[in-house]
Amino acid sequence: MNHLQNLQNWLATNHYDVAYISNPTNVAYFSGFFADPEERVQALLVFPDQDPFFFGPQLEVEAVKSSGWTYPAYGYLDHEAPFTLIAEQVKKRQAQPTRWAIEKDDLPFGRYEVLQQAFPEASFPGDASRFIEQAKLIKTPDEIAEMIAAGKEADYAFEVGFKAIQAGRTEQEVVAEIEYALMKRGVMQMSFDTIVQAGANASDPHEGPKATKIQPNELILFDLGTVHGAYMSDATRTVAFGQPDDKALDIHKVCLEAQLTAQAAAKPGLTAAELDHIARSVIDKAGYGEYFIHRLGHGIGTSTHEFPSIMEGNELELQPGMCFSIEPGIYIPGVAGVRIEDCIHITETGNEPFTHTPKELQYIKN
Repeated sequence: MNHLQNLQNWLATNHYDVAYISNPTNVAYFSGFFADPEERVQALLVFPDQDPFFFGPQLEVEAVKSSGWTYPAYGYLDHEAPFTLIAEQVKKRQAQPTRWAIEKDDLPFGRYEVLQQAFPEASFPGDASRFIEQAKLIKTPDEIAEMIAAGKEADYAFEVGFKAIQAGRTEQEVVAEIEYALMKRGVMQMSFDTIVQAGANASDPHEGPKATKIQPNELILFDLGTVHGAYMSDATRTVAFGQPDDKALDIHKVCLEAQLTAQAAAKPGLTAAELDHIARSVIDKAGYGEYFIHRLGHGIGTSTHEFPSIMEGNELELQPGMCFSIEPGIYIPGVAGVRIEDCIHITETGNEPFTHTPKELQYIKN
């Protein structure tokens, strides 16, 4: 059963007349076409027993048709009222759609109000966000194959990044080297803004690369990923440039032990909370617990961050086909920051990572 049929069956089972799907990533999940509409309106309208249709800016319609989408695609010009046109097409298929499903996590309130005005008799009981996160939870073999390919691209990015480290080169320059090398290979989109952080800069997670010049004898954190087809990779490594001090090396040692221990334990039947606890216990025991300030992991697929969260309080049992990150981190302000991450997929007996760059501390000569 494909993704679209799965959504249609859910609509039929719950007696919903139509679903309005507008998150660009979710539009791509069901249609195979991705575009960021920016301020414009873009959506899939899906019915339980009739063909769906794509609606978006006129400038995207031909691209939708050439992407493999075999159902109708309608466009609007900037001076036109998009929801008036949407209403016309919906009513051709369902004269009085009264029970709607919408993405309650994503639909802006202003557009929800306009949708209500276009369909004054409608109610909106269906939470498509909850359905979609469950639908995406277990990946198919084809989806996992796409993510394996994305993981290989991430491994190449690490190789390029490590070779680009030089004293006096800025974090931003290293990022540029990585992304240029990927583009030359035909990888035109990163799954998120590439992060390179040297020394104490890495103690601020997700701060991003700066114009700071890399100095010898520091740890350097790389967090990166690519888009392959519609699927993402995401991985983090922390390497040594020269000989960092003993404190930095100890932080890396503990973080590595936490990551390896958790990844070795990940298997069907374990809960997300239990897996988080396994990694957190290693860091707590070493005395760095207060510096591990985020969940252990997040789901990954057509988004870099999706359901489920691998964290305390989540009693969801791991199942084969689930894909998520295992990324403990230790961040001591003004000292150093270390994060080590692989995304994995759960197998029948354990797990397999998407990235294979060594996680043991690599020393780059200064």
